[in-house]
Amino acid sequence: MSEALAFLEGLSPWLVYAVLAVGAAIENVLPVLPADTFIAAGGFLAGRGTIGLAAAFVVVWACNVAGALAVYGLGLRHGAAFFGTKTGRRIASEGQIERLARFYERWGVAAICVSRFLPGFRALVPVFAGVAGQGAWRVAPPLMLASALWYGALLRLGHVAGENLEAAADVLGRANRGLLAVSLVLAAGVVFWWARARRTAKTVGSNG
Repeated sequence: MSEALAFLEGLSPWLVYAVLAVGAAIENVLPVLPADTFIAAGGFLAGRGTIGLAAAFVVVWACNVAGALAVYGLGLRHGAAFFGTKTGRRIASEGQIERLARFYERWGVAAICVSRFLPGFRALVPVFAGVAGQGAWRVAPPLMLASALWYGALLRLGHVAGENLEAAADVLGRANRGLLAVSLVLAAGVVFWWARARRTAKTVGSNG
């Protein structure tokens, strides 16, 4: 976090807001981007009075939600057409997409909300919510709530750190490691489910 803070300290307040906004938005496309670290560092600067805490929250939250809704919109608009192509069918069969839609119908709101706290999943789940044809009224509210909780917590962490930046970085690191572990376990479960659904679709197709 010290490197992120050193970078932000060399910028004007308006550029700090811009960096936080871009990081929060692009994280929906590039999950490896260390946006969490920069946002916590932004909270640290808010604690010093360099930027406003409320303004930083609004900028980060709005841009993160906008980015997530943008990738959701792409999935909604182009997902069906893509998975209808030969390349798309190699990734997911029609039966798998139908199962995905049923999953989102039952668990979509909770899955979208929880995914915003999990590395990797926070970028993928909104896209596939669009592919599954979920309406915006089911996607936007959990996105907005979870993003508010997560990024509000990150900014607050940096804000209350005072001069103890190392302690804040340690808390953030342990939290992200724990969430990454959960993500890896869930990813393994998703891969297993996806492979089993693929085999089932092939078996049904061959019997038909």
